[in-house]
Amino acid sequence: MSRALVANLQQLLGRENVCHEQEDLLVLGYDSTPGIHHLPDVAVYPTSTEKVWAAMEIAQQEGLAIVPRGSGTGLSGGSVPAKGGMVLCLNRMNRILEIDEENLTATAQAGVITLDLFNATAAKGLFYPPDPGSQKISTLGGNVMEDAGGLRGLKYGVTRDYVMALKCVLPDGSILTTGGKSVKDVAGYSFKDLLVGSEGTLGIITEVTVKLIPPPKAKRTFLAYFDDIRIAGAAVSKIIAAKIIPSTMEIMDKATINCVEDYVKIGLPRQMAALLLIEVDGHPAMVAEEADSVEAILKAVKATEIHVAKDAEEAGRLAAARRTALSALARVSPTTLLEDATVPRSMLAETFAEIARLTARYRLKVGTFGHAGDGNLHPTVLCDERNSDEMQRAHAFYDDLYAQVLAWGGTVSGEHGIGLAKKEYLARQIGTGGVKVMKRIKDAFDPKGLLNPGKIFDEHDPCSKTHGEEDFLVSH
Repeated sequence: MSRALVANLQQLLGRENVCHEQEDLLVLGYDSTPGIHHLPDVAVYPTSTEKVWAAMEIAQQEGLAIVPRGSGTGLSGGSVPAKGGMVLCLNRMNRILEIDEENLTATAQAGVITLDLFNATAAKGLFYPPDPGSQKISTLGGNVMEDAGGLRGLKYGVTRDYVMALKCVLPDGSILTTGGKSVKDVAGYSFKDLLVGSEGTLGIITEVTVKLIPPPKAKRTFLAYFDDIRIAGAAVSKIIAAKIIPSTMEIMDKATINCVEDYVKIGLPRQMAALLLIEVDGHPAMVAEEADSVEAILKAVKATEIHVAKDAEEAGRLAAARRTALSALARVSPTTLLEDATVPRSMLAETFAEIARLTARYRLKVGTFGHAGDGNLHPTVLCDERNSDEMQRAHAFYDDLYAQVLAWGGTVSGEHGIGLAKKEYLARQIGTGGVKVMKRIKDAFDPKGLLNPGKIFDEHDPCSKTHGEEDFLVSH
């Protein structure tokens, strides 16, 4: 990194917004994905869309890779600078620009913390539903780039379902605004939907307009324990089959229950094989009816214990305990490998059985938690990356698990994205033709290949004959 280039960036962005010394860059070389670390050559902290444009123009001139970054909470290596270059840290663009109560929208810069947006809209009597587990620190732009989910995803959907408009800087220097506040808009290609979940490979998002909704007027929270995790899976299927869509339906296995209890000490019974945290919300009359039905189903499947939160405070504590699951598991071992295999809800019990089988086969310690209501599970291997044999077994565990997940019609990512960690798994899922289509889209937006290179797919063909070479456009 030449001194002249650093000086140019400092002049355009301000000296305090440019980092180029190694000790400053070390913390920007990784996200929350174990075993992945690559140093950038320089990092910049733009404070406006125009500053993002200026930084990208210099990167284009110098042929530097451009890697967007928020809080670095990603779990697939999406914000790791795999080919060095320039990291664009957007978390100083952290202003909520507008809460429009007439149109039920909020507009914010990409670096706004998710929970801050939720609280600001709640203060106006409105509701922004997406709630990733990292909501206390993750940014809105990062949520959009990864299409983040969360505990309320079953009923309310994921980030994509609330994005109405985006402002972004494209690789050719264009500043694009796509979408708007109109509830209905089918004019031309939906660039907005293409950009959501694109992991910073097509453009750099700087502002987001999201849809808000009225908050639910009532809610009821259940905690059910099971001495057989397959019964917990059956309970989930029966609740959905009864046409009840809870706002939250979370699951923890025995290993996770014990880790969480060690961490938060709220009295979770250590001997249980699984627990379900279930919340129904909406109009008071509907909540009362659905709560009665949920309780009846839990009794019918013979849940070992059923508890109803006595008030909002207790319900909040239970939800907070679930949010600590990953942190609690991470305390147990030096390395925590976390995935987000997602299956049709009807296959939930079979998936838990497969996880148990593979855990025994590969002699691993695995804790599983996740969003049971939408089939999105987080089997988490507790291991030590310094132990090469254990790491090989851990990766073999996931290889076999994803093979079965795909055979059941599932997906290799429900909310974490592909990034660096799951490129091969994506290729298995969508085939050579699917990867080629995605590459053509990437080339159209970013012909020089400078935006977040190495993510989602490799520059070479990542599919082998063993993974299938069917044409995506025909088979799908």
